[in-house]
Amino acid sequence: MSWIAILVLAAGTYAFRFAGPVLRERISVSENVKRYLSLAAVALLAALIATAALLDGTSFVGIARPAGVLVGAVLAWRKAPFVVVVVAAALTAALLRVAGVE
Repeated sequence: MSWIAILVLAAGTYAFRFAGPVLRERISVSENVKRYLSLAAVALLAALIATAALLDGTSFVGIARPAGVLVGAVLAWRKAPFVVVVVAAALTAALLRVAGVE
């Protein structure tokens, strides 16, 4: 049963990916719709980051993980190299956990 589900999902994914270039010339959307789709993508990404940074299932994860995410976000905003962003975020969370701050 799981192989059938995997194949169906793969076919659906391929169909969506294939439909973009094929339908690009046939479907036109207004500038307002393009703007709202862009804003929706940003909102969806922000919600995903917030839930991943703040929750583990349905419970709050504590201060260490959000602090690490905040440090990483600030460094990314300041255009630090990716490796520096990841290491600083992980180091922040790890040091806070070692210090007993959950």
